[in-house]
Amino acid sequence: MSTHARPLADWLAAASDDDLRRLFTARRVRPDAAWQDFFDAAEALLDPASLAKVLPALTAAEARALTDTTSGASAGALQERLTALALLRPDGTPYPPVTAVIAGRPSPEPVTDRPVPPRSSDAASAHAAERAFTTVAVLADLLLIARERPFALLTGGGVNAGEKRQLTEAGVPGELVDTLASIALQAGLAVSADRRLRSSRSAEEWLRSSAVDRWSVLARSFRDALPRGIRSADGGWIPPESWLGAHPWDQGWPERSEALHDAARLLGLIAEDGTEPEWAAALRSGDAAETDALARLLPAEVDRIFLQNDLTAIAPGPLEPALDVRLRTIAARESAAQASSYRFTAESVAHAFATGETEQSILDFLGTLSLTGIPQPLSYLIAQTAQRHGLVRVSTDEETGRTRIESTDGHLIDTMAVDQSLRPLALTAHVGSLTTRVGRDTVYWALTDARYPATLVGPDGTLLVRERHPAPASDAAHTDASDLSPLIARLRSHQGPDADAAWLDRELEAAVRTKSVLQVTVGMPDGSTRELLLEATGMGGGRLRGRDRAADVERTLPVSSIRAATIVAP
Repeated sequence: MSTHARPLADWLAAASDDDLRRLFTARRVRPDAAWQDFFDAAEALLDPASLAKVLPALTAAEARALTDTTSGASAGALQERLTALALLRPDGTPYPPVTAVIAGRPSPEPVTDRPVPPRSSDAASAHAAERAFTTVAVLADLLLIARERPFALLTGGGVNAGEKRQLTEAGVPGELVDTLASIALQAGLAVSADRRLRSSRSAEEWLRSSAVDRWSVLARSFRDALPRGIRSADGGWIPPESWLGAHPWDQGWPERSEALHDAARLLGLIAEDGTEPEWAAALRSGDAAETDALARLLPAEVDRIFLQNDLTAIAPGPLEPALDVRLRTIAARESAAQASSYRFTAESVAHAFATGETEQSILDFLGTLSLTGIPQPLSYLIAQTAQRHGLVRVSTDEETGRTRIESTDGHLIDTMAVDQSLRPLALTAHVGSLTTRVGRDTVYWALTDARYPATLVGPDGTLLVRERHPAPASDAAHTDASDLSPLIARLRSHQGPDADAAWLDRELEAAVRTKSVLQVTVGMPDGSTRELLLEATGMGGGRLRGRDRAADVERTLPVSSIRAATIVAP
């Protein structure tokens, strides 16, 4: 047991709950840590494995202060930060286990102040604006895909190769997927749960915002999520040229720094030549985004389309996001450029009905959107699909609890009964319908995947609209499981008034476990003290048993009489 844990335990006991919460969060302490008291906490925080986890998070200035034995650790703000991380004692000296862990690590070079990046030229600004607009549009595509079909993540958080291939086929560049996913997670537009990435509820509003508003959300969240080492004192960021040396003890930092550079370039915060566009200056200084300069360089959005006889639609420019999102529930987008094209199919129109659209709502929407009216082939497709929609009704039988499939078309019932793709449902014929023990929603989506015109029906006969993958809140991952309050309360409950006696008990128990030799100071009845060299062998009933090395006899000492105990040797 470390003798250096006692001073830290005393500091922890005197700290406020908020200070403990910040410390445990920074040190990545799990809420279910098996600590019983502050002595356990101190020992764990000074464990070499725990220290090795916190050192990579130190900034260059903090790392230099920790290794500087002359003056670095005495700087006020740095000392407070390192003390709050349980790396320094209140007097500014490192705990011995910390000194042992950093021994041999080179002292980082001081991060010199670099000049503010030069302002971008008109050409560089135009290219950065185009890059930002493209990034926003492609990220919207990614979120729309994730809304319909959440995709799998690797253990490290990246998207697996198979998913990337499918996303590439859908128009999302595979080499940008991981960066875009990271940007979306930072902005709360996507959540990761059960190793799957899916759009969040806040993404629904973002998807319907203008390109400038979309960019503002992404740029602000990118800045707010930057690591401490590259954050400036005013809440912005230090010049990008200094990012590489920001966390010198993090072996993975060079790769992460490069990823942050890539994300900044994708968002148009850094031009390709390393200069700074006008709209990035305010964000870098910690102020709100100034979007006027960016908006002037973005292509104008349109609110009208051309509907054509071949069941396609052409937008003569970037379609307003809210209109684009709704149109893509009715038609599949075929190409994305300054002029996007969409195609209407029976499947795409059926998808619109499944999301709550009706024949009249689709016609009204397209009528207000189209510059060319609604072509007859498209009207016929919508009407035909509307007639088939709801032909198969899926409900729950209240008496049996089984799922019932009904249809006015007996041929459809017969077809479903022998459809091999529906075999896992174990469908059973029952009075002109089919029943199964499988849940109603599962049956509905199975029929939809098999391209049957299925509709969910409630107990009162009303049509129900269901999302296959309901969007979670952006903070769904932050549940009570990450609450440190129970841990802090448990530590407080074991915080007795006599810390010296509690610490002595721990020292004696540790000595017994390791069969250590103790230098024991025993209080005598006459008020004097006596020193004994004792090999600890057992403890119980408030008494310590051990062999007296000097007299070579067994002794049993009341713990209440022991004034001090120091481990001499194992």
